[in-house]
Amino acid sequence: MSALFETLLVARDAPLAHGHVSSHARGVWLVTLNRPDCRNAMSLQMVQELRAVLADAEASGDARVIVLRGAGGHFCSGGDIKDMAAARMRPLDANAANRDPLAAVNAAFGELCVAYAGTGLALVVIAEGTVMGGGFGLACVADVVLASPTAQFRLPETSLGVVPAQVASFLVERLGYSEARRLAVTGARLGAHAALTLRLVHEVHGPAELEIALARTLDEILQCAPGALAATKRLIAKARFERPASLVAEAAAVFSNALQSPEGQEGTRAFIQKRKPSWAPK
Repeated sequence: MSALFETLLVARDAPLAHGHVSSHARGVWLVTLNRPDCRNAMSLQMVQELRAVLADAEASGDARVIVLRGAGGHFCSGGDIKDMAAARMRPLDANAANRDPLAAVNAAFGELCVAYAGTGLALVVIAEGTVMGGGFGLACVADVVLASPTAQFRLPETSLGVVPAQVASFLVERLGYSEARRLAVTGARLGAHAALTLRLVHEVHGPAELEIALARTLDEILQCAPGALAATKRLIAKARFERPASLVAEAAAVFSNALQSPEGQEGTRAFIQKRKPSWAPK
């Protein structure tokens, strides 16, 4: 499957935990950003391939978790400067929906973040080495971020005279208004443990322990019913903007639908019979 992509390595039911294939890896898509020569800078082609692999996973019917990580000891160094320079040189197209080629490249990355933020699949990011710009944005939209002590998070845009345009809304969502402002106006550099304090990342582990933590996290996720997990993510996303009282009826309907679904019936039967449900690794 990886041969279909030039900037990514993609493995379904990936071998994890020190290379040993185990049952808990079923349904896991391991997606590796694979431009190590430039610390996995995000080209427009990589953006398009990340969108394509997400669409493939969502359409597959058996994907449950996407793990994003980077090759060569780094996660992602942000947008590819060469792509931006090429876009700057292109003439404006009066017939295009977005006539500004630079804005179009930037919007494509924003749409990528929106797609990954909105997926019903679980999303895990492994943060190692450089995590800048667009890489920072992908970390902000993940459900779980596991970090190596080598991880260095930066928002360098303002120090370069530009703006963290597409990252800004996800930064506010993840860290809150005050911290987002502080990081943006200082062009801050955060080590892994500082990022843990801010809850940008959820755990920090050394190299061997990081793989063990990933295997444990995947096992925990795969104990959850995929349909219920997706519905819960949708409800939590809506709860960010709604008062609790306004969600009572909708949440009750979501609960009722889930309980009466095949998943809900299987889950309650499994509980009563003191066994694992059908979707859980054996």
